Amino acid sequence: MARKVIDEPSEEIVADARVARESKRGPFARVSLFIKQVLAELRKVVTPTRKELLSYTGVVLIFVVIMMALVSALDWVFALVVTYVFGTPS
Repeated sequence: MARKVIDEPSEEIVADARVARESKRGPFARVSLFIKQVLAELRKVVTPTRKELLSYTGVVLIFVVIMMALVSALDWVFALVVTYVFGTPS
């Protein structure tokens, strides 16, 4: 036989209570809550090892060099097209 749970609040009630509770907090309580949440998130951060850090840095630098080459090549091609279409300035 399925049992009906009456004591559990619905999602609307929980959302309304959360909004009401947040509106009653003063500015210092809100700042304090924010700082507590930031510190809790910072505790979850995992710092990479030296080997991982050097690997990630290398990948980023190689990607940046490739993108610079691509943008430079496109800039050169567009400059040639503009020079061809409009001619050289005299």
